[in-house]
Amino acid sequence: MNRVLITGGASGIGYAMGEAFAATGAEVWVTDVDQAALDALPPGWQGRFADVSHEAAISAVLSEIGQAGGLDTLCANAGTKGPTAPIEEVALEDWRGCTAVTLDGAFLTLKHAIPIMKGAGRGAVILTSSTAGMFGYPLRSPYSAAKWAIVGLMKTAAMELGPFGIRVNAILPGAVEGPRMERVLEAEARSKGMTRDAVYAGYASGTSLRTWVTADDIAALAVFLASDAAARISGQAIPVDGHTENPDPKVGV
Repeated sequence: MNRVLITGGASGIGYAMGEAFAATGAEVWVTDVDQAALDALPPGWQGRFADVSHEAAISAVLSEIGQAGGLDTLCANAGTKGPTAPIEEVALEDWRGCTAVTLDGAFLTLKHAIPIMKGAGRGAVILTSSTAGMFGYPLRSPYSAAKWAIVGLMKTAAMELGPFGIRVNAILPGAVEGPRMERVLEAEARSKGMTRDAVYAGYASGTSLRTWVTADDIAALAVFLASDAAARISGQAIPVDGHTENPDPKVGV
C-alpha cells in the first residue's frame, strides 16, 4: 500500500491531494495547524497537528510514520501567503514568518523523511512550489523567494536521492480557485487600488488558456508523479497554470 504524507493537508490543495491519493487506495497522513479541519478529516485519514517550521513537531510525525510501516510518498505542501506589500515595507518578522513555513517547512519535512525512504530504497517526493517560483510576484517578495528556493531544493534533492531510488519533483501551481486565493485577491486588490474582480480577471487573462486552475488539477499531477507511470521523472519543476504569460495581474487589465 502507498503510504502518503501531505503537509498542510487539511484544506485546499493538500486536502485535494489527500482525496486523490485516497481514491487510489493509499493510506493518507496529513499534518496541519488547523485543529478543527483536522478533526473533520474523512474516516481513515491520519491527521496530526504539526507546525512544519518546528523541527521537533515534524520530526515526531515522521518518526511515527516510520514506525507505522514507512513512507512511500511525501507531499511537502504546507505554506503561507506572507505579507502583501512592496519590498521596502515588508517587516523582517513577516519575511521570516513566511519563509519559515514555506521554505524551512519543506526542508525540515524532507530532511526527516529521507532516512525513512532511504531505508526502503525507493520513494517519491513532491514539493509544492508556485509559478511565483518562475517569474517573481510583485508585492509578494517573501513568498516568491521561498517558492524559488523550493525549486533549488528540489533539484538538489533529486541529485542526492536519485542513487537511492527516490524521485523528487516540484509542482508549480498557478492561480488556484479556493478560499486561500480569495484572501490573496482581497489583499492584492487593496494594495493595487483595483477591485477584487479586476484582479481575478487579470490572473486569468495572464495565461494562455485564459483560466484559473483547481486544486484537483494539482492533485491529479501529484498522483501521477507518485505512480509507476512516472518512474523515470525526477528533478522536474512542472507548472499547472494554464501557461502563465503575464505574472502581474495589474499589467494589461
